[in-house]
Amino acid sequence: MGRRSRRRGQRESAPASTTDYRDAEGNVLTLRDELSAGTLRQLEQLDARPAASAEDRWQRRVELLFERLAVSWEIAGLPLSSQKELLGRYRMASGEERRWIRETLSEHLAERHPDVTV
Repeated sequence: MGRRSRRRGQRESAPASTTDYRDAEGNVLTLRDELSAGTLRQLEQLDARPAASAEDRWQRRVELLFERLAVSWEIAGLPLSSQKELLGRYRMASGEERRWIRETLSEHLAERHPDVTV
């Protein structure tokens, strides 16, 4: 069976629903509304694995959630939308930006996935 034949049987999936969050400076972070079953499994595995410290485990958890939920981030009018750009910018974020992201992720998850915490 060729590639075209396989594609014919696939249905077009609807784009995932998203929510925009704006910070005090007007930057916009767009987050996916749903977490996949695979991501939930990864979070459980992350919690079960021994880490260097609780702080290390917490940092990895926040980064994983950001990576899975962030769709785009517009900073000073510059839109970032590729996963590589988003994760790189998150890793270079200032302490204040990281705090805002953690608060935003917490708020977002509390509304949509109350069983998942940051």
